[in-house]
Amino acid sequence: MTTNEVKHILLWCVGLNYMVLFVWFGMFAFAHDWMYRLHGRWFKLSVETFDAIHYGGLAVYKIAILLLNLVPLVALWLVS
Repeated sequence: MTTNEVKHILLWCVGLNYMVLFVWFGMFAFAHDWMYRLHGRWFKLSVETFDAIHYGGLAVYKIAILLLNLVPLVALWLVS
């Protein structure tokens, strides 16, 4: 596999992962009550705990995208 192929794959990974992140944020922002009711069937969470879990999950997912996809992509662009 050439570096150009790896760069192309990483670029697609960054795009798809950010799309997932935006959908998750959109659902959290605009369908918050529905998501809370859905998860409330399985778990006994307060609204504050539910919000904190999702906010933390969004932050961890974004950091993972940066560290696992974007940083290697930038490094490959700088090297080649």
